[in-house]
Amino acid sequence: MSWQQSLKNKTVLITGASSGIGAAAARKFASEGANLILLARRLDRLEALSAELEKQYHIKCLPIKCDVTKLAEVQSLEKILQKNPVDILLNNAGLAVGTEKIQDADPADWELMIDTNVKGLLYLTRLVLPKMIERDSGHIINIGSIAGHGIYEGGAVYCASKTAVDVITRSLRLDLFGTQVRVSEVSPGLIETEFSLVRYKGDAVKAKNLYDYTIPLTVEDIAEIIIYCASAPPHVNISEVVVWPTLQAGIGKVAAKKQ
Repeated sequence: MSWQQSLKNKTVLITGASSGIGAAAARKFASEGANLILLARRLDRLEALSAELEKQYHIKCLPIKCDVTKLAEVQSLEKILQKNPVDILLNNAGLAVGTEKIQDADPADWELMIDTNVKGLLYLTRLVLPKMIERDSGHIINIGSIAGHGIYEGGAVYCASKTAVDVITRSLRLDLFGTQVRVSEVSPGLIETEFSLVRYKGDAVKAKNLYDYTIPLTVEDIAEIIIYCASAPPHVNISEVVVWPTLQAGIGKVAAKKQ
């Protein structure tokens, strides 16, 4: 008998689902028979992904254009979620913008990171959590980062935002004390996604150079870990998984691959 519980017919809401970890997690959940609610700002990508997953896995998929930084847009989902109760919320939407030191940075970049990484996560959690508590069942999975466990030059606000994710996740476990609602955090190290393209503000060469010399994590790696957390038996809460590429020993400590 398998230790893992089935995810078939579970409803999973994924933010930032149009690319990267979000899209990979959507594919993996769909392969497990889960139904999906996919949120992102790029509706065309969501619709293409939804059509692909419905055809391949015969699951239900609902793509919704939503900017998680806009409270009104998040709150407008309430009626939809009343008809589609969420079993698992994957708070994946997040980004880093800019590499400047505090004295040189653009405050607009700070606002975007904090609004997305912290407030967006809080907005979605606040939206789905009351019904989970009412049913005494559910799972919140937050995508953190090793940046939430350390600091590096030029990363003050991004690190602060991911530290906030870590603190919110652990605090949520206390707020849910006595319930069967689970809370997990998955914190990746160096991983190849569109993340660096956004951070370097569209500089594809810089983004590519960050990964080419080493062997980073893939989005599929993280999707597998998310599924591991989500499919644990109901009495098991995997609180946090910190995962590094084998060639990364710490923040800023990444070895080159052997030629």
